[in-house]
Amino acid sequence: MPQVFAKEVDHIDEICRDFIAASPFCLIASSNPQGYIDISPKGDPAGFVRVIEEKLIAIPDRVGNRRTDTFHNLLKDPRIGLIFLIPGKGETLRVRGTARIVQDQALRESMAMNEKVPQLALFIHVERAFLHCPKCVIRSGLWQPDKWQNSDAIPDIGHAMIKQANLDTTFDELYDVFEKDGGLDLY
Repeated sequence: MPQVFAKEVDHIDEICRDFIAASPFCLIASSNPQGYIDISPKGDPAGFVRVIEEKLIAIPDRVGNRRTDTFHNLLKDPRIGLIFLIPGKGETLRVRGTARIVQDQALRESMAMNEKVPQLALFIHVERAFLHCPKCVIRSGLWQPDKWQNSDAIPDIGHAMIKQANLDTTFDELYDVFEKDGGLDLY
C-alpha cells in the first residue's frame, strides 16, 4: 500500500520526537566491515535519547558489558539503525542514519545519571524514521504478562558466562569479581 511507504520521513518530526521522549529502551544495529550485524540494547529512564534537532539525536553511553561492539563497528561503518520501544505500546519507532562518537562535555554532562557523566555519546544524523505497525508486538504478547512463559529455568548472564566461557569459578565468585570491578553499577 502506498501509505505504508509515504509515512516514512527524513527527519525527527513531532510524532517521532514524542515517541523518543517516552521511550526508555532502544535497540541499536550496526555492522562491521565484513557485513556482520550487531544489535545492542540501550536503556535508561524515558527521554534518555535526546533530540538535538530534527536531523540529529544523541544517545549517552553507559557502562555495560564493556564490549564496545557498536563503537568498533561505527568507526569503520557509520551506518546505524535504531528501534525504540515504549512499554505497553504496540508500535515501535524505526530510525536509520549515520553515527559518530562524540565527547562533547556539555552534552555528556546534560545526560548524567546519579551524578555520573557518560564518557561518550553517539550523535546520529537521521536519514529515515517511521512508526512500525504493532502486529508483531500483539502476536508476541510482549506486554501481556498472562501470555509470558515462565523463564525461571533460563540461565541468567552469570551462569551463561561461566558455562559458555568455560570459567573455573562459581556464580558467587564471579559476582564478587564484578562487584570489585564496578561492573554491576547501573550508572
